[in-house]
Amino acid sequence: MSAFSIVVYAIMSIYVVLNFKYDLQMFQQNSYRLGRYCRWLKGNVGSTWRLVDVACLFLMMATLLDYRLSALIVVLVALSKIFLIFRRKYKKPLVFTSRVWRLYSVTSLLALGGVAALAVCLNGRTFWGYYPGSAMTMDGILLMSIMSYAIVMLADVILMPVEWLNRRRYINDAKRILRSMPDLKVIGVTGSYGKTSTKHYLARILSEEFDTLITPGSFNTPMGVVRTIREQMKPYNQIFVCEMGAKQLGDIKEICDIVHPSMGIVTAVGPMHLETFKSIDNVCRTKFEMVDALPADGFAAINNDSDPCAGRKVDNVRVARYGVTSTKGCDYYARDVHYTASGTTFIVEGPDGLKFDVETRLLGEGNISDLLGAIVIALQLGMTPAKIRVAVASIQPVEHRLSIRQIPGDITVIDDAFNSNPAGARMAADVLAHFKEGRRIMITPGMVELGSRQVDLNREFGEYLGAGDRADIIIIVGLTNRDALVEGVKATDFDTDNLIVVDSFTEAQQRLQPLLTPGATVLYENDLPDSFK
Repeated sequence: MSAFSIVVYAIMSIYVVLNFKYDLQMFQQNSYRLGRYCRWLKGNVGSTWRLVDVACLFLMMATLLDYRLSALIVVLVALSKIFLIFRRKYKKPLVFTSRVWRLYSVTSLLALGGVAALAVCLNGRTFWGYYPGSAMTMDGILLMSIMSYAIVMLADVILMPVEWLNRRRYINDAKRILRSMPDLKVIGVTGSYGKTSTKHYLARILSEEFDTLITPGSFNTPMGVVRTIREQMKPYNQIFVCEMGAKQLGDIKEICDIVHPSMGIVTAVGPMHLETFKSIDNVCRTKFEMVDALPADGFAAINNDSDPCAGRKVDNVRVARYGVTSTKGCDYYARDVHYTASGTTFIVEGPDGLKFDVETRLLGEGNISDLLGAIVIALQLGMTPAKIRVAVASIQPVEHRLSIRQIPGDITVIDDAFNSNPAGARMAADVLAHFKEGRRIMITPGMVELGSRQVDLNREFGEYLGAGDRADIIIIVGLTNRDALVEGVKATDFDTDNLIVVDSFTEAQQRLQPLLTPGATVLYENDLPDSFK
């Protein structure tokens, strides 16, 4: 084998490995579910990226040029794409779990087998004639790159029995650990939005009096919960705050069958993940699977500001309903909410004349609602208002969830980039409206994973932004929701000279810089996952 061929094969192999890495990353972001991954593929299988590889494959097979020249062209293209891959920054990089390593190993073996089989079967024959074996190998490598997504899916199918056995083993081990801790109190936290924030607020409050463990980050899937129990649970833990996420019916019940919560919070129900849930009613049924799973002596705190929650009858456990926007039907509520540049003050009122004021660095009605849900649970566990007030005052905003910071030049930045939802997006816009000392700038790509209602909800959000003196400048980012957002803004009397449309976050930052005059406030609302543009 010549030095030229060795270099060519090395570069192309690196390129294919990186392609597999990207497809595995998207597979992981789609929760290792083939159905969701296939839906993502519908909009990506014919991407320019793959079409370039197809063009390179035809160049190699056409025999129009000397194969060395064709190989050189293809390698230069691959090098350019490798450079772009390394420059790209991902919001959720691939996490190299044991499962990913297994998938990577099987995909690699399948790819090597595919290249070898192609070289043997073609035996130097192309569409238009004969070509050296080295060219056949190049063709095989290019074909593996083009079909990388299919190879990842095939690897997953092959590994299904292994993954099922591992899953059962890990779940049984987690159940064993929980059985060994009969005094442990498990508190479930679920909802379409607000659950991660509520989990953190609750943990901080309870830690004043109890040894508390929480599911880290967004470890809200059955296996994420299992991993937390197996790797982090200690015999001295008194409380386990378990965030429970769902993307289809039965997901919450599956987690409850593992951890058996005795208390729980339902933060809100809204149009999230409608591409899998299909309807708000299905979303509500799934979130209330946690309430249904509580024992007869259990307790549930339910957000009454969320209409689907308020309308949901619960008669299997004790229930306390809480609210911020309305006191109707609420056992606990927040009064006299005031926003400042340093945070929020409000008064908590409840049964039997309960009344105490709190001060927090958190901003936004949604954060106050999440905090109130956590306070309700703390009160039920016997914590005093005094201890709760101390804990609340020390709570730091959850990263990317209406967190506020000051940057040089007297600029206020409000970061609400974590996966926006319709209610949360409106709430963030309302918070921005309170900052009137300088320019108010909204930067957003809109909202995703809203099923058939995505266009309508983004159009409505655009209308909400354009009306009511909420923003002075609106910067719309990306292609996914551009048309709907622009249409919504233009339906109002918003000055379109202050409506800026850009293709990327980098371009948005470039357009933003000249607009940052002293006293300006910038709100980053949502940041699309890597599986969207």
